[in-house]
Amino acid sequence: MLFHLGALWRLNEARLLPSFDLVSSVSGGSITAGVLANRWSELSFDAAGFARRFDIVVDDLHAVAGTTIDARAIVTGVLGPGSVGDKVADAYGRRLFGVRTLQDLPDHPRFVFCATSLQTGSLWRFSKPYMADYRIGVVPQPRVPLSIAVAASSAFPPFLSPVQLALEASAFQAEGRGPLYCEPYVSKAVLSDGGVYDNLGLEPAWGRSTTIFVSDGGGQMAPQKRPRRFWPLHTLRVLGVVDNQVRALRKRALIDAYEAATPPDGTYWGIRTNIADYELGDAMPCPFERTMELARIPTRLGRMRRERQRRLVNWGYAVCDAALRRWTTPAPDKPSGFPYPEEKV
Repeated sequence: MLFHLGALWRLNEARLLPSFDLVSSVSGGSITAGVLANRWSELSFDAAGFARRFDIVVDDLHAVAGTTIDARAIVTGVLGPGSVGDKVADAYGRRLFGVRTLQDLPDHPRFVFCATSLQTGSLWRFSKPYMADYRIGVVPQPRVPLSIAVAASSAFPPFLSPVQLALEASAFQAEGRGPLYCEPYVSKAVLSDGGVYDNLGLEPAWGRSTTIFVSDGGGQMAPQKRPRRFWPLHTLRVLGVVDNQVRALRKRALIDAYEAATPPDGTYWGIRTNIADYELGDAMPCPFERTMELARIPTRLGRMRRERQRRLVNWGYAVCDAALRRWTTPAPDKPSGFPYPEEKV
């Protein structure tokens, strides 16, 4: 979430935000994208495309990062009525989105919050014009609370997953109904983190966009010297290997497309990128061992001390800057320094 905030900060300085047609997100990136979407009409863009009130996005995300949401949600979701996902959505509503729904989002750019259907194994897309799973059908103009869409898209398994969404069969439009347009699929969606299906959130843009920027805050499977033989732990490790390979293949396909000089054009940066790989002589100072410390911070919705928050923002800002100045034309000017110069990375 904070890594992507740093990237957005740099994209705003480069006057690029208003040029986006689509913002597709998964996992923690959906919290960042949800705040951006929620605040879009208040950003006060100038004629050059600079959001003069980007500080309200910054403040919202730092406030969330300074609060523990997951522990309370897990305890109350297990012991009380409702699910853990319900409690996370409630927290997002109280702290970020209020009662706003997908119909309150801007028309441009289109924000798509991607979740994974645990019933169909497909991508579930939340957006203002529609929400859909191609194996079930399309619900036009959904009035789903923004807090629920973001909670489903960021329902990191196993503890924050799943989020269950009540549906009505009559809400699905007749055109485009899929082979699973039947019960129970049309009355309830069981959803997990969008990164389970598409770790980069690429599917809504792939084949439709000529330029794609990818900010990757995802994790990576750590080596394990002595893999467990106890079958539940062994199974988890095997599933981790499968997931890791799918992530690698998707990233490889993206980079191959960039290198082939065919659509999509664009650039990629990730939380585990070595900034030296961009071969910029004047890249911002980001020692690889320091940025890897940041990449290894556990994924959770827990209170984070402010110094670490700022280092994560600085890292997202710096690596996005390197990617833009190395691979986009015209390249933006070099920034004067980190958003939080005292913390660096």
